[in-house]
Amino acid sequence: MGKDFARLWIATGSANLGDGIVLTALPLLALTLGGTVGQIALVTTVATLAWPIVGLHAGWVVDRFPRRSILVLVNIARAAALALLTVAALTDALTIPLLLLAAGIYGVAETLVDTALVTLIPELVEPAARTGANARIEATINITNQLLGPPLAGVIIGLSTAATVATGSALYLVAGLAVLTIRSGTPRTPPTTPGTPGTPGTPGTPPETTAKPDTRVRSGLTYLWRHELQRPLTLLTAAMSLVWGAWSALFVVYAVSPGPLQLTTGQYGLLLTAMAVGGIIASTVVGPLRRRLGSGLLLFLDCLGTVLLVLPMALNADIWFTAAGITMAGAGSSIWRIVVATIRQETTPGPLLGRVYSASRVISWGAVPLGAGLAGVLASLTSLRTVFLAATVLAVLVAFAYLPLWRTLNLLQRTAPEASLERTPTTEERTR
Repeated sequence: MGKDFARLWIATGSANLGDGIVLTALPLLALTLGGTVGQIALVTTVATLAWPIVGLHAGWVVDRFPRRSILVLVNIARAAALALLTVAALTDALTIPLLLLAAGIYGVAETLVDTALVTLIPELVEPAARTGANARIEATINITNQLLGPPLAGVIIGLSTAATVATGSALYLVAGLAVLTIRSGTPRTPPTTPGTPGTPGTPGTPPETTAKPDTRVRSGLTYLWRHELQRPLTLLTAAMSLVWGAWSALFVVYAVSPGPLQLTTGQYGLLLTAMAVGGIIASTVVGPLRRRLGSGLLLFLDCLGTVLLVLPMALNADIWFTAAGITMAGAGSSIWRIVVATIRQETTPGPLLGRVYSASRVISWGAVPLGAGLAGVLASLTSLRTVFLAATVLAVLVAFAYLPLWRTLNLLQRTAPEASLERTPTTEERTR
């Protein structure tokens, strides 16, 4: 995959370890500062609110300016923001409003970093290696963001609040410096010419493009909405994101003492690693499974994983059932992200990729703060169990809504087998 991808891989690992620490630490810090259930949920809401607000413009920025430079500048900027939070912690000036401000800065930066990362991969990696590249990035995110980050945050926060945010700041700085060593990427995919026929919705065949560059902000959203495959995948992701938003906002209240699971902060961080374990395992086998089982069945596994994410809390289950559900949810989520990312890269023209990706995130991830906010309000009015029961019902409905798309995905894969990247070559192909 080349030295430049290796540098991007290192930067992704460092930044996502910082993400794992920061995203785990922020609600825990709100809890230790005596925040209410609504305030704790608000921290998660603010951290994810940037996607629906500035997501489309983040895609426009990534398509207009060098993606490498964006990754460098944004990582350095969030390192500086966490450094200021460290000073506040050292001077006993840390408050809920400051946590909300840090969460907002983190969210805006994340829209640019995620979009630039996904769109930089096709510039650095040959088409035949992109499924492997996406899987490697996804595995790295799971290892650093979910396997190492949460327990590390739980341990460090028990020792020092300042050290927790300072560690995140240092990791973002390392990520920015790693990206700085990457040569400016240039697209390796042959450019499409005016009049080249395309079949929207068929993996591996981008639609036709025009000679004049399209620089409009809304172009990615327009392309996404007209695409027969990317549109329903994005809407289903948004529905599942409502469930994930509710879970991420309130699971800390459910798990950490005096919640029903009665866990310490360290044990809470360790429990979250179960999600990473599932994601890591899934990332290593998604390529062969996609060839054998098809994209349709693999994506349905994520629908089932989303149900298992919230069902244990709805049933007041013990920690083992809860950990099993989190593991399955992590596996399904990784599979969904890898397969959908590959489909998007295969079916989107390069000049539009940043805006199409950000448009999909605006819709899908924009539902996360909505789910978190609704969960906080509902929990304040009723109970935690009611929130998780409602989330379980929604997850089951999403699984049923996915079934028609399952057939479409399998049909497209049969009619366009070249879409399954890194597939095993036939005897005739090997002979040629």
